[in-house]
Amino acid sequence: MNNSKGLLIVLSGPSGAGKDTVLKELLAHNDKVRVSISATTRQPRQGEENGRDYHFISREQFETLIQRDGVLEYAEYCGNFYGTPRAQVETWLDEGLDVVLEIEVQGAKKVMAKCPEAVSVFILPPSFAVLEKRLRRRATDSEEAVQKRLAAARGEILQAADYDYMVVNDALEDCVSDLEAVLQGEKCRSARAGNLIEEVLKNE
Repeated sequence: MNNSKGLLIVLSGPSGAGKDTVLKELLAHNDKVRVSISATTRQPRQGEENGRDYHFISREQFETLIQRDGVLEYAEYCGNFYGTPRAQVETWLDEGLDVVLEIEVQGAKKVMAKCPEAVSVFILPPSFAVLEKRLRRRATDSEEAVQKRLAAARGEILQAADYDYMVVNDALEDCVSDLEAVLQGEKCRSARAGNLIEEVLKNE
C-alpha cells in the first residue's frame, strides 16, 4: 500500500549551490521522480530542444495559459515570459510520481502560496566562500557578473528559512541522501496518509 498521489517539490538555491547536479543524481536513483519543464516565449538557443530544455511557445499561447490559470507561476524577464505549466505537473502527480519544480525564490513563493501541500527545499552551499569558489571556477562570467551573482545569492540565502527544509550540498552523495530522506519522510506524514487506516482495517 502507498499513497496514490505524488509529492510536489519546490527546489531552490543560489547559483553555484549545485541544484542541477543534485537533481541529476536524484533522478539517476529514483525512477518515480520527474522534473517539470518550464515554458517560455523566448526563441530557442543553439542546442536547445523543445520539450527537453523548455516548452517554446508563442506569447499569445502563454497569455492564454495565464488567463486559464494554466501556469503554477510565471514571470517576465527581458521581455519574455517564463513559467511552469500546470497540466503536465498535475498529470504526473495524479500518476503517483513526485514532481520537482526547480525555480527561483520569487517563483517558489508563488507556488507555495498557490499549492500549500507542496514540499519546499532550499539547497545551501556549505559556506559563502565555497559558493564564491564554485562560481569563479566556471570561468565564464566577468568579475562584474560574478559579483552580481554573489549579491543575488546572499539575498536568496537570507530567504532560505521560508522553506520547509534546508539541505546543505557539501558532499553530493550526502546531499542527495538528505533530499531522499525528506521525500520519504513527507510520504509517511499522517496528513498525507489519506485513507490508509481504512485500508489497513477493511479486511478486519
